[in-house]
Amino acid sequence: MIPIKTDAEIKCMREAGRVAATILDKMVAAVAPGISTYELDQLGARFMEELGATSASYNYKSGKHSYPCYTCISVNEELVHGIGSLKKILKQGDIVSIDVAVFYNGFVGDNARTVVLEPVPANILHLVKTTEEALYVGIAQACPGNKLGDISSAIQQFVEKNKLSVVRDFVGHGVGRDMHEEPQIPNFGKPKTGPILKAGMTLAIEPMVNLGSHKVELLSDGWTVVTADRKPCAHFEHTILITEKKPEILTFLKK
Repeated sequence: MIPIKTDAEIKCMREAGRVAATILDKMVAAVAPGISTYELDQLGARFMEELGATSASYNYKSGKHSYPCYTCISVNEELVHGIGSLKKILKQGDIVSIDVAVFYNGFVGDNARTVVLEPVPANILHLVKTTEEALYVGIAQACPGNKLGDISSAIQQFVEKNKLSVVRDFVGHGVGRDMHEEPQIPNFGKPKTGPILKAGMTLAIEPMVNLGSHKVELLSDGWTVVTADRKPCAHFEHTILITEKKPEILTFLKK
């Protein structure tokens, strides 16, 4: 069953989304050559504390492994779940994906963004731009009466039209009191398939796109996912609310 949020829960989700988006925005602003991914993660932890939030990632368990960082920072061929390290110093030409998921007043806000440290080649700019645009293409399908496959299919068609690959092994998800709720939201699929979307559902839609093959591998740390061909990748994510009208992006910051 896909949870339908009450009005009170939606209010809390809006607050959690705003906090998660604020933290991600502050971390993105700190991305620069010379900073380590550990220092960036510690900044994220400090921003969470200042805003009264806690990390939904820290100590998250998958099998025998507990995630050791407050945020996920993935660089270049790392797709998701990169672990902050003092040895990993950002430099010009890097592609940096930051994923921030927090608990705030009992609910989760989850969002991610990929940025580049220019100069980078044109194909990297194309990768990042296409992945971000694919996110909004998918969100546009999150309307009552549509089916889950409409989101998945729209993302896949847009990405492949742009000569890139969507990852199959990791997907978006429902989000609310827990970071991962029903349903799973693949970035590939057939339109008019899957559960019917209804107002009150809150979803984390997150295209993950590779420059080369769609295949990925898990490193020996038990967390970091990299492209199998070690080519660059990108990742964008928003938490959204399905309403009776157009989707509401809960992790969108008004400038």
